[in-house]
Amino acid sequence: MTAADVLHAHRQQSSVVRCEWGPMAARLVDRAGKGTPAPSVPRTVAVVVDVLSFTTTVTLATSRGARVHPYRWAGDGARRRADELGVQLAAGRDREQGGPETVGLSPGSVVTAATVPDLLLPSPNGSTVATLLADAGVQVVAGCLLNADAVGEWLRARRATDPGATVLVVPAGERWPDDSLRPAYEDLWGAGAIIAALDLQPVDLSLEARMAVAAYRAVEDDLLGALRECASGRELTHRGYGQDVRIAAELHTLQAVPVLRDGYFSADPESWSARW
Repeated sequence: MTAADVLHAHRQQSSVVRCEWGPMAARLVDRAGKGTPAPSVPRTVAVVVDVLSFTTTVTLATSRGARVHPYRWAGDGARRRADELGVQLAAGRDREQGGPETVGLSPGSVVTAATVPDLLLPSPNGSTVATLLADAGVQVVAGCLLNADAVGEWLRARRATDPGATVLVVPAGERWPDDSLRPAYEDLWGAGAIIAALDLQPVDLSLEARMAVAAYRAVEDDLLGALRECASGRELTHRGYGQDVRIAAELHTLQAVPVLRDGYFSADPESWSARW
C-alpha cells in the first residue's frame, strides 16, 4: 500500500463533518483534480482547535478587534516577518515580560491587556496547523470552547448557502520532546463541542467526529475540572498559568468567529453583525 492509499483511507470522504488530528490533517483535504480550477470559495471549511493556547488567544484577540497573523514556529524568522507586516510579535509563554501591553500566546495576556494590537502569533501547534490548512486551499476558522456555539452557528449558515460544503475539524494537539504529535484531550473536547453545536444528524458525522462529540459530552458538566486534571492543564498550572486554564473553560462566552483571510484571522463581520 502506498502513502497515497493510506491518506485516501483516512479522508473520511463519505461524511459531511470529519475530524482528524494535527498537521497531517492538511494532507487529507479534498483537492480539485489536476487542471481543475480551484473554486472561488473553498468548499471545505477547516476548524482549528487549540484550546489552551492558540485558538483561544486568537478568539479573544479578534473579539477585541485585532488581526492575528499565524506563523509557523521559528525564532528570527518570526521577528523579521512581524517587522515586514508592521505588527507586534507575540511572545511565547516562557518569554512573556513587561506590563499590561504585553500580549503573547497566553490567553490571560489578552484578557489583561489594556489594548490588543495586531499580532504575529507563532506556535508549533495551532498556528502551524492553520498555516498548513490555508496552504492546502481551504477556508480556515479558529475554534475553541469560548466560541464553540458561535462557530457551530457560522458553519450552519455556511452550509445553508453551500449544502455541498464539508467541514474538517482539526484538534491541533501538542508536541512531545521529540517533536512528534501528542494528542491533547482538551483539543478533542473543543472539537467535540463545535461538532455538537453544528446540530447535524449522526449519519452526517464520521466516526471520528462522533467520538469527538462523545468525548466532549463526557466532560461538559465540569469542563474546568477536566481541563485542570488533564496533562496539559496540569502542566500549565505547574508553570504558573492556571489563569489560562480557567479562561479556556468558559464555554460559549464569545461570539467572535475568527476567519483566516489574506493571511490573518479577524472576526467574521457577517457573524459579528448578526450577533451584535
